[in-house]
Amino acid sequence: MPDAEDMQAAFAREDAARMLDAQRRMQDGVASHAQLTAGGLSRIDIERAVRRNELRRVHPRVYVNHTGPLTWEQRAWAAVLYAAPALLCRESLEAPRGRDDGRPIHIAIDHSRKVMPQPGIVIHRMRDLERKAYGGTPPRLKVEDNALAMANEARSEIDAIARVAEVASRSYVTAATLQEALNRAHSLRRRRLVQGLVDDLATGTHSVLEHGYLTKVERAHGLPSGRRQSPRIGAAGNQFRDIEYEGYALVVELDGALGHDSWRDQAHDADRSLNDLADLGAVTARLRFHQVFDTPCQTAVRVGRILARNGWSGTPKRCGQSCRVNE
Repeated sequence: MPDAEDMQAAFAREDAARMLDAQRRMQDGVASHAQLTAGGLSRIDIERAVRRNELRRVHPRVYVNHTGPLTWEQRAWAAVLYAAPALLCRESLEAPRGRDDGRPIHIAIDHSRKVMPQPGIVIHRMRDLERKAYGGTPPRLKVEDNALAMANEARSEIDAIARVAEVASRSYVTAATLQEALNRAHSLRRRRLVQGLVDDLATGTHSVLEHGYLTKVERAHGLPSGRRQSPRIGAAGNQFRDIEYEGYALVVELDGALGHDSWRDQAHDADRSLNDLADLGAVTARLRFHQVFDTPCQTAVRVGRILARNGWSGTPKRCGQSCRVNE
C-alpha cells in the first residue's frame, strides 16, 4: 500500500496534469517545453510523446498535440510561445476572415532582445512593449499601438491615414486612447500627420484634410485661391463653407471623417461624384482623403474643369515631373 508521501506526490501529478490539459485547450493544443515540464512531464516524456506522434515540434521547444495541419490560431500560439514574451502584431493582430491563407505570423518582442527567426514567423522589435500589451489569447499588441506601428511602415500618406482611420472606426477607440499610444510611440515617421489626425478626431475638425488640399491640390497646381471657412446664413443658422471660390460659383466641402468602416469605399464614390461634377459644372464638390492625398493631380484637373466652366481663364499646372496634368 502506498504511503502518504507517495499518494501526495500522485495527487500533485494529477493536479499538474489537469492544469496542463486546461492550458493546452486554451492554447488550442499548443504548449511550450517549459509548460509541459511545469505540468509534470520530463524531457524523456516529451521525446517519447514526439516519437509516438502524440506531440509534434512546431518550432524549437514548442509542440502541438496532433500531426495534422495547424489552424491559424495554433500557428499564432506557436509563434508567441516560441518567442515568449511576445505579442501578436501587425496584420496578425486578428485571425483572418475565412480560410487561413498561410501568411506568416507577425509578433513583437522587446527591442533589447534577439530571437532566432523561424519559418512562418516575422519578428518585430519594439520599445516599451509591456505598456503596449493588451493581453488576450494569444496575447497581442493594443490596437492603437498596432495601428501606429503600421502607419509608421506605410508607403504613402494615404496608407498611413488608412491605418488610423481603420482603428478609429472601432467603438472602444477614442482620441484619448490614440493619443496615449502616440505618446508611447518612438521614432514615428509622419508624426505631425498622425498627431493632426488624432487632434481632428478629438475636435471634430478637418485641419489635416484642409491643409492637404491647400498644399497638394490648390497651390501645387496653380488653382485660384479659395476663401477658407466662408460664412453663410442657411436654414440652420450661421454655417461655414470649407472653401469657396468666389466669382466661379464653386464650393469645396471637405469630409475628413475617420470613424467609419467604409471610408475607402466612400472615397471612391466621391471620386466618381467629382468626375460627374466636372462634367456637369455643378457648384458644390465634396472631397475626402483619397482625392487629396492619393490622387491630388487628378483632383486638381477636375476642380479646374469646374472652375473653367464657371469663368476661370487659367489651367492647372503640373506640380512635378510625375504629374500628369495637361497631358
